[in-house]
Amino acid sequence: MSPAPFGSLGAMSKVTCQIAVSLDGYVAGPDQSRDEPLGLGGERLHEWMFASDPHPVDAEVTAHLLDNNGAYVMGRNMFGPIRGAWEGDWRGWWGDDPPYHKPVFVLTHHPRESVKMAGGTTFHFITEGLEVALERAREVAGERNVCIAGGASTVNQVLAAGQLDELQLHIAPIMLGAGERLFVDVGDPTFDVIEAVTSPAATHVRYRVVR
Repeated sequence: MSPAPFGSLGAMSKVTCQIAVSLDGYVAGPDQSRDEPLGLGGERLHEWMFASDPHPVDAEVTAHLLDNNGAYVMGRNMFGPIRGAWEGDWRGWWGDDPPYHKPVFVLTHHPRESVKMAGGTTFHFITEGLEVALERAREVAGERNVCIAGGASTVNQVLAAGQLDELQLHIAPIMLGAGERLFVDVGDPTFDVIEAVTSPAATHVRYRVVR
């Protein structure tokens, strides 16, 4: 029996994450800012996704990145560059029609009214912590998955809390040397490989997280 398309995780609701990472473990480069949202050199992590003539493996993975997701959880830094109290009308990096098209729960210490965008994306701002964000995301996701959209700090928190069921890494063959590092203070989870495919631009590995 052939496996489901990469990124298709079946009907049972799970907490999942898919994230691009460098060989030295960084999901963003140093000095993130409004002009450099992925940090210096961070855009190189995603060249496999945005190539003008992508390898068939990368094209297949990209086509299924958002499959079966019913809700998302992300950190404040993933949503935007603003630190501290909210300023102005920042609505995310993705323009008027973000790619999520589902509810997104943003972890923050600063309250803010929900922001409804085109295409079905609504950003909800959660000040009560990770557990509440996951609970609310599960409620709206139903049988679909809750996807942890990043960044590194949020993924690490979910791993440390033992709440992640599956992790998909898109490993770019680059070194960033500094930035936002994955797998910091996450305890000692075990990762069982479910599937691995590769191209010259990236190695895509899906793991089951064993707790």
